[in-house]
Amino acid sequence: MRRLVIPMTAVRWFACALSVVAAVALGSPADAADPQPYTVSLKPTGNAALDAALNGSSTLISLQTSAPVAGFALTERARLDAQRFETALRAFGYYKATVTTTIGGHPLDDPALPSIIDAAPADPPFPVIASFDLGPQFKIGKVTIATPVPADIAGHLNLAPGQPAMAAEILGGQGRLTDALRADGYPLAKVPPPVAILHPEQNLLDVTFQPETGPKADIGPISLKGLKDMNESFVRQRLLLHQGELFTPQAIEAARSDLSSIGVFSVVRAVPATALDPNGQLPVTFDLTERPLHAVDLGVGYSTDLGANLTTAWHDRNLFGNAEQLNLIAAYQAGGNALVRPGYQVGAQFLKPDFLTRDQQLEVDLNAVQQSLQAYDQTALMEKIALNRKLSPYWTASLGLSGEQESIVQEGVTRHYNLLGVPGSLKYDSTTNLLDPTSGVRAALLVTPTASIGTTSEAFVIAQISGSTYLDVFHDGRSVVALRGLVGQASGVGVFGLPPDQRFYAGGSATVRGYRYQTLGPQFPDQRPIGGTAISTGTVELRQRILGNYGVVGFMDVGQVSSNGAPFNGNWRAGAGIGARYYTAIGPIRLDVAVPLQKLPGGDSFEVYIGIGQAF
Repeated sequence: MRRLVIPMTAVRWFACALSVVAAVALGSPADAADPQPYTVSLKPTGNAALDAALNGSSTLISLQTSAPVAGFALTERARLDAQRFETALRAFGYYKATVTTTIGGHPLDDPALPSIIDAAPADPPFPVIASFDLGPQFKIGKVTIATPVPADIAGHLNLAPGQPAMAAEILGGQGRLTDALRADGYPLAKVPPPVAILHPEQNLLDVTFQPETGPKADIGPISLKGLKDMNESFVRQRLLLHQGELFTPQAIEAARSDLSSIGVFSVVRAVPATALDPNGQLPVTFDLTERPLHAVDLGVGYSTDLGANLTTAWHDRNLFGNAEQLNLIAAYQAGGNALVRPGYQVGAQFLKPDFLTRDQQLEVDLNAVQQSLQAYDQTALMEKIALNRKLSPYWTASLGLSGEQESIVQEGVTRHYNLLGVPGSLKYDSTTNLLDPTSGVRAALLVTPTASIGTTSEAFVIAQISGSTYLDVFHDGRSVVALRGLVGQASGVGVFGLPPDQRFYAGGSATVRGYRYQTLGPQFPDQRPIGGTAISTGTVELRQRILGNYGVVGFMDVGQVSSNGAPFNGNWRAGAGIGARYYTAIGPIRLDVAVPLQKLPGGDSFEVYIGIGQAF
């Protein structure tokens, strides 16, 4: 029985590459002839991945146009490519494969081939053809870990006898074994490249791993580098990693990711030491780069119903050195067919993380609004203070106190309201992209008991539940089915007992596209919206990415608003449309055009929506 020990490395491939570069760069006496154009054809093997590897390893292909050569160098290039092909074939388990290469129908060992190439005319180009006889694909025989490791480590190799002897899988086992040892508390664990023993007569490959575990260790002293405006005491209090805990890469990564999430740092690197300290612990250094303290952003959107929406905001990301945020926001809206006059909003928001306890945020908001809609005119001052609690990576709860002083004109009648509310919410979000989600679920339950004191004194409760989900059809993020729904109801008063801005309305990009903003639902005799006490809406949208950064969408929205009734009891309306997307680094630029499937009297024939980010 003949056995061959094969190191699983890329040294041979690299040496071949150097040889070709040297041959092309240095040349030879035979290179004095003019370069000979040529074509390359690699015969398909029936394995798409193998074909891609063969094409990717070929300098005949990669240098075909950029570095043409004469007969001698072309022959050497083809001969070295044959060696690369053999390496690629063995990486896929074909250790008995043979490669046959011809140039102009002549084998590479033809001593006259360089002269034949140099004597040939430039047109037509000389054909270079490589074909492959794969032979049997070798299987994995024995898998051995030759040095002592904990009993549960071997299962992480994910290699078993009978599997195809693919180099990528075997080397992947090396990485998995290293990761498993480090996750088990061995920070200095190393796994050298495995030794493969070939059994040609059995078409088998035995694999032996010889890991070096090193000692188990705890986390040692933790250093923080790069802090400027941030208080070190806050960072250390926030840090999830502590000296004396058992070393695991997962714990270090969790701490790194958590520091990144507070919004102050542009880069957070966790760097474990390469050796244990005198106490047998592993020091860890967090290298932190703070983002610029201040930022200004601008936003623009347009829709035919609400017109141009211009927003600007100024942010202080670290007001007092503990990641507190101050956000100043201004918005202006004008030109839409659902607006009577231009409107504005100015506001300020203060956020304090880890208020009283970890993962609890204090939020304080102050906003002033003036808007003139077809439904009503509103001038209002709104205040809110809330505690936002992160319950888990996906769940967030909030409870607060809100106030609103407003003057509203509807149908020529002016009413003044003082509203005091207790907003509460429970939210779930498993998506990973705010502006372009391709998978996951978003859901929210909002409940706000409110007392109205002013022109009328009423108490009511507004509750709504909303959700959206995203189905990645082919698991590549290019074909997505997006669904959303909303159900809401106001209890305790009738529709005219609710301030107009607290009623439910449908129509517009957030509910039913194709209908003018707020126009679905009960109306006054002059066809101006009344609003309602209940709402139900739903959307189906197909998003298809095409041609790299472009995409198209098709959608249908349905919805209804009922006056003094429960959800689902009003007159349903539907809108449908198509859209285009251009995908950028910050998110997709969106253009949607929608039409009403049951046009309202006096309503529009279509609506257009432009913005950044998907519709939902």
